[in-house]
Amino acid sequence: MGNWKNSFQAFLHPRVITMLFFGFSAGIPLLLIFSSLGLWLREAGIDRSAVTFFSWAALGYSFKFVWAPIADKLPIPFLTHRLGRRRAWMLVSQIAIIVSILSMAFIDPSHSESYLKIMAIACVMLGFSAATQDIVIDAYRIESASSELQALMSATYIAGYRIGMLVSGAGSLYIASSLGSEMGSYDYRAWQVTYSCMAAAMLIGIITTFCIKEPERNKINEYKYSNVTYIKFFLVFILAVVGFVISFHLSSEFAASWKNNLTEILNNKTLSNFCVEFFRLFLGVIIFLSIVFALIKFKFVEKKIVVDSYVEPVLDFFQRYGIKLAILLLVLIGLYRISDIVLGVISNIFFQDLGYSKKEIASVVKTFGLFMTIAGGFLGGILSIRYGVMRVLFLGALLTVLTNLLFMLLAVKGYDIQLLYLVISADNLSAGIASAAFVAFLSRLTNISFTAMQYAIFSSLMTLFPKIIGGYSGSIVENVGYTNFFLFASLLGIPVLGIIYLANKHLKFE
Repeated sequence: MGNWKNSFQAFLHPRVITMLFFGFSAGIPLLLIFSSLGLWLREAGIDRSAVTFFSWAALGYSFKFVWAPIADKLPIPFLTHRLGRRRAWMLVSQIAIIVSILSMAFIDPSHSESYLKIMAIACVMLGFSAATQDIVIDAYRIESASSELQALMSATYIAGYRIGMLVSGAGSLYIASSLGSEMGSYDYRAWQVTYSCMAAAMLIGIITTFCIKEPERNKINEYKYSNVTYIKFFLVFILAVVGFVISFHLSSEFAASWKNNLTEILNNKTLSNFCVEFFRLFLGVIIFLSIVFALIKFKFVEKKIVVDSYVEPVLDFFQRYGIKLAILLLVLIGLYRISDIVLGVISNIFFQDLGYSKKEIASVVKTFGLFMTIAGGFLGGILSIRYGVMRVLFLGALLTVLTNLLFMLLAVKGYDIQLLYLVISADNLSAGIASAAFVAFLSRLTNISFTAMQYAIFSSLMTLFPKIIGGYSGSIVENVGYTNFFLFASLLGIPVLGIIYLANKHLKFE
C-alpha cells in the first residue's frame, strides 16, 4: 500500500506539475494550424484547395529533427547567459508562437490573395515555432529529472497537451461562434478576437519558463565553437531550407500532369499520388543536402560542427545499443503506434457513417474521450513506476490490439450510443496508458549528451510510417469494409508485441 501511496504522491513533485503547464503550452498551436484555421478560411470564402495548402505549415512537426541541432547548439545572445540553454530557446520559441498567432489574428484572409499569402507565411512561422518549442520541452523533460519520474512527467505532459488542444480546438470555435461568425455570415472581428485569446493563453508557457530552473546538466557552458561559427551553421540550415521549399514549390506546377500520366500507367490514383508526392519530397531532400555539402566544400562552415550536430547523435545510438538491437529499437519506435494511428485516421468518418451526429461525436468522442485519455495517461504513469516501463509498454500495445477489435463490434451493431461510450472509454484509456509508457521509453533511450536531436528523431519516426499507411485507410475500407479493416488494424499491432518481448530481453532497464 505504501508503494502505491508513494506513486500517487510522486504526481505532486514540482517537475511533474511543471509538465502539465508545458503540455498545455505545446497543445495550443496545433489545432490553430489545422481544424480551427480551416473553419476560419472556409467561412472567409477560401476554396478548399487553398485551405489544404495550409497543412504544409505542419511539416515542421514531421521534420523537426532536421533543425533540432540548431536549438541544441546555437547560443542565443544575452538570453542563453541569463536563462540557460533550454530556458532561452523555450522563451524564444514561445514568443515566436505568440507573434505568429497575433500575425494571423490581424490578417483578414478574405481581403485578397496577397493577404492569404501573408497568412500562409505566418502559419508556417507558427508551425516551425511550435515544433521548436516541442524540441526544447522534450529535452528539458529528459534532462531535468531522473528516469523514475519520466513516466509521470510524460503522463502530465500528455494531459496538459490534450487540454491545450481542447482550448484551441473546441474553445476557439466556441469563441468565434459566440461572437457571431458562422458559415454564410463571416465576421473577421470574431476570429481576430479568438486568435488573440489563443495568443494570450500562451502566456502560461512563458510564465512557466520563468518559474523553472535550468537543468543542472546545462548550467555549464558546453559550447565548443565561436559565435561566428554557430551563426554560419544557422545560415547553412536556412539556405538549405529555402532550397527545399523552392524545389518543392516549383515541382508542384508539374505534379498534376505527373499524377495523371502515372495514373494511366498504374491504373491506381492513390498509388500514383503517393509516388509523385514521395518523389517531390525526395527531390527536395536532395536539394537540401546538396546545398549543405556545397557550403561545406567551399568552407563556408566547418565540417566538424555538422558532423557533431547530425552524425554523432546517430552514431552514439548505434554504438550504445549495437547495430542489431538499435535496428530492433528503431523498428519498435516506428511501429508501436501503427495500429492506433491507422484506425484513428478514419474513425470520425466511421462514426458519421454509423449515423452519429456531430454533436454526439463532439461530446462522446472528443470531450469524454479526452478525459479518458488523460485518465489513461495518469494510470500508465503510475503503473510504469510500480511495474516498470517495458511491462506497461507491452500492456499498452496489447490493449490497443484488443480495443481495436471493439470497433468491429460497433461496426456490426450499428448505432448504439451506450456501446459508443464503452468503445471510446476502452480505446482512449488504453491509448493514454500506451502513450505515457512509450514517451517514458523513448526518454530512457536518449543519451543526455544528444537529448534534443535523438528525441526529435524518435518522435518523428514514431508517426512517419503509421501516417503513410493511414493515408490508405479510406481505400482499404472501400475495398474490404469497416469490419475487416478494424481486424486488419488490430493485426498490425500483433508484431509489436513480439518486438517488445525481444527488445526487453536485451535492454537493461530497471
